[in-house]
Amino acid sequence: MDTTQAVILKPERDKSLRNFHPWVFLGAVEKFPEFENGDILGVLNADKQFLGYGYFNQGKSIVGRMISFHDGDPKQIIIDNIKGAIALRKTVVPEDTTAYRLINGEADNLPGLIVDVYADVLVLQANTLGIEKLKPLILETLSNTIKPKAIYEKSTSPTRRSEGLEDVEGWITSEVPQPVEILEHGLKFSVSFAGSQKTGMFLDQREMRQLVKNYSKDRTVLNCFSYSGGFSVYALAGGAIQADSVDSDKDAIATAKDNLLLNGFDASKNGLYTADVMAFLAQNKLPADYDFIILDPPAFAKRASDIKNASRGYRDLNRLAMQKLPKGGLLLTSSCSSHIDRELFQTIIFQAAKDAKRNIKILSYHVLAADHPVNLFFPEGDYLKSLLLYVE
Repeated sequence: MDTTQAVILKPERDKSLRNFHPWVFLGAVEKFPEFENGDILGVLNADKQFLGYGYFNQGKSIVGRMISFHDGDPKQIIIDNIKGAIALRKTVVPEDTTAYRLINGEADNLPGLIVDVYADVLVLQANTLGIEKLKPLILETLSNTIKPKAIYEKSTSPTRRSEGLEDVEGWITSEVPQPVEILEHGLKFSVSFAGSQKTGMFLDQREMRQLVKNYSKDRTVLNCFSYSGGFSVYALAGGAIQADSVDSDKDAIATAKDNLLLNGFDASKNGLYTADVMAFLAQNKLPADYDFIILDPPAFAKRASDIKNASRGYRDLNRLAMQKLPKGGLLLTSSCSSHIDRELFQTIIFQAAKDAKRNIKILSYHVLAADHPVNLFFPEGDYLKSLLLYVE
């Protein structure tokens, strides 16, 4: 590689890269070459030893994101990383599932890039300037390898804005009618991209939805923060007597109703409530005698400074649910806040159980959807936590 076009690190600041962590922090850099923000550069330690390639955005706290820890043509490395991600999904996605994560950022050595598959449509998120500049190469490789019917871009993340980029949303290629119908473990779901959360569906909870199906027979289920009703559909498919959905977004509740009907379930026999979940759970009398409650809230801690308030929110939410459940009831509780780690989350649930004066047993921890792999060298990517609890 051309060492004149390399970032040079300060002495003794190369340990994280030697441990294959993909982020380079601004404070670790001794010297930058002349370059345009978003360019791919080689990285050398203070002794001028080659460490890998990354793209850089000068002035940001996370100034660089690594795409490789070996030498080679950087563009070919990007292509190989995309093809490697595709090959993995061919081995781990169930045959009866047509919606899954194809590229998962740092886990696939493509930091800043998310690509999800919805039947014949790809949905792409370019979350960093480096990925934005690489987008033509990425799109060409995806089009040649996957041959999708259409590609939709939903680059609307806070990370993107922090990189100095404007939000971008819309069709990159030819437009297809929305909603798109997909299969997940053989169940049908209607997915629209415009105005949706995430890329259209919370694909990372797929295996937890399957777990709910396995435990729902003859139970009355309350699905809180239900979004498009995924857990409700799975519960009914598993033999639940009733599965009610609660979400503050009326459009999400409308989609939940559509998904119930799509799978042959009677929407009139399963409650669909547009309401604040905390207020709903705080009612003296709930609409039904639920013996299985699901809590899958949005991230309460989006920044490290939010941890204290978020912990209180999770504690209050779970306490309310525990107090409403009968003896022998089940509670599935999740957190997608990356700043709340597994140990802290379990501590919060312990505190909630203590407040509720309920004896609790853990039946299962989070089941990772294999299309959402976690890079062993990047523990920050392990953001989603769940506990299936038995309430006595």
